[in-house]
Formats: sequence, C-alpha cells, structure tokens
Amino acid sequence: MQTSSAKKRARAGAIISALPVLFLLADAVGKFVQPEAVVTASAALGFPPDTLFTLGALEAACAVLFAVPRTAVLGAVLLTGYLGGATAVHVVHGSSFGFTIGFGVIVWLGMLLRDERLLALFPLRHPRPR
Repeated sequence: MQTSSAKKRARAGAIISALPVLFLLADAVGKFVQPEAVVTASAALGFPPDTLFTLGALEAACAVLFAVPRTAVLGAVLLTGYLGGATAVHVVHGSSFGFTIGFGVIVWLGMLLRDERLLALFPLRHPRPR
C-alpha cells in the first residue's frame, strides 16, 4: 500500500515523464512528415533524409515504451542510448549538447519518482540514521 507521499511522488514523476514523451513524439512526427526545417537541420548533423523515418520510428518506440508503466524502465534505458547517440552527434559537429544531457536527466528524474524500486536503488538523498 502506497503512502500519501509515495502517491504524490509517483504523480509528480508521471507529470515530469510526460514532458519528454510529448517532446519525443512531436519530434518523431517531424521526422515522419519531414518539413524543410527538419530536413535541413538533420542534414547539417549528417543525417540524410532517407534516414529520418527510421530515426523517428526508433524515437517514437522508445517514447511509447517509456510512457507505459509496465515497460517504462526499458524505455528509459533505450532513451538513454538514443540520447547518448544524439549527444555524440552534437559533440562531433561542435554544436551544443547540453539539451540532450538535460533531457536525459529529466527522463531519469521522472523514472526515479515513478518507480519506488529504482528510488531505493538510487536514493535522491541519504537515509537518516536510526
């Protein structure tokens, strides 16, 4: 049985987790639709237009796995890999990569707050001595 504070923590985690899910799904749609701005920005990072659909599908799949409570941990792990690749691309091209790092932190903060088992493994603060 969850305490009131555990329920509030889980609710906050769900809200925090919704932000990256919405962003990732919107970004995936951009890769599917391929407006000129997306094609140009992707080409500047070395991604030809014929790779965008596959990247969008991977991104959407990771976002959906992260959004579903039963597969959320797997989704978070896969998103970590996806964002790691995005960070590497930005480093190689000399562009700012702080957003991808911060985005990963938000993913894991939401995940930690949503799942008490993960919070027990990675406590956000040290437990008080008894």
